[in-house]
Amino acid sequence: MSLIPVEEALQRLLAMADQGVPLEQEEVPLDEADGRVLSSDLLVPLDLPPWPNSAMDGYALRHADWQGKPLPVSQRILAGQAPEPLLPGTCARIFTGAPLPDGADTVEMQENVELRDGHVYFVQPLGLGQHVRLQGQEVRAGEQVLAAGSRMGPVELGLAASLGYARLMVWRRVRVSLVSSGDELVEPGLPLAPGQIYNSNRRLLMAWLRRVGCEVRDAGIMPDDPQRTREILAAQVGSDLILSTGGVSVGEADFLGQVLREEGELELWKLAIKPGKPLTCGRFRGIPVLGLPGNPASTLVTFALLARPYLLRRMGVQDVAPRMIEVPAGFSWPKSGTRREYLRARLEDGQAIIHPNQSSGVLRSAAWADGLVEIREGRTLVEGEPVRFVALSELLG
Repeated sequence: MSLIPVEEALQRLLAMADQGVPLEQEEVPLDEADGRVLSSDLLVPLDLPPWPNSAMDGYALRHADWQGKPLPVSQRILAGQAPEPLLPGTCARIFTGAPLPDGADTVEMQENVELRDGHVYFVQPLGLGQHVRLQGQEVRAGEQVLAAGSRMGPVELGLAASLGYARLMVWRRVRVSLVSSGDELVEPGLPLAPGQIYNSNRRLLMAWLRRVGCEVRDAGIMPDDPQRTREILAAQVGSDLILSTGGVSVGEADFLGQVLREEGELELWKLAIKPGKPLTCGRFRGIPVLGLPGNPASTLVTFALLARPYLLRRMGVQDVAPRMIEVPAGFSWPKSGTRREYLRARLEDGQAIIHPNQSSGVLRSAAWADGLVEIREGRTLVEGEPVRFVALSELLG
């Protein structure tokens, strides 16, 4: 069987996500909408600003009343106050964000005036409309400011609040059953027997899934037994995805692929990626199953580049590709490979430096790194040549 290229695997996963049963909509308070995905367009219910206001602390006046002569101050307007109409031939003391009084069309900042005997002296020429934010200057009522499928973050939540939204319509969270596979796994805090290791992938993925915005169902550790594998998979009724780690290679105790072949559908297996080649994808009794390799670095890379985009698309996000930048390589890569490689790296002095230990079983290198460098199939590198780099902050958000 030939290995599946990374781009093809991703496109097939995204197609699976698009074909999934649509998630239900739900209304949530604004304070609970961080990381959620809008299920409908966010429209502007009112002009913003809702009325002309001052962009400066200063004095508001009718430009036609300014003839190089001083004007008396007829009122003082603070932000949040409703002003009186401006008396002809006067100006108003005004503060940033305060509404312009009817009749005023210009503001002069306080630094450019002199105040004597209750009159304001304008020391330089005034431009009509200067320092005035017009009604609807930012957005007009009825405009779309965020499209359905937008993921809400601090800026988007602030925008929604500025428009008066207290609640938002979003897609419900994707329900993910998280399974770890392997008799060798032990949860942290318990004693290790000979041949056993602590289960790091569970903590890695549980935190990451929650950051993505999923509802996580902990399905525990799946032993190396085909019947128990079937039983645990069958118990995940109501989940949108079963995400497992381990048990996807070709060893005699790797049963996930076998069970999917026998009682479900196997749609993806063996990718042209390093680390992460044994990734497996299919369905068990209609529920999508994504089996990530058990080695921690392989888990990290395949979740970041394949599982995370799948989940985001399932949530309704359209632009799911992580943003990559080109940087000079601070290393050489003399031997080309047949698989797409992702190396744990960090940026130093504008160059990508790779960790000396790229073993798929090591997480320490990922903790050292601040991103991944992509090495394309068949490519060699000389130090200084450009490589693509994706920040872990981009992938973990």
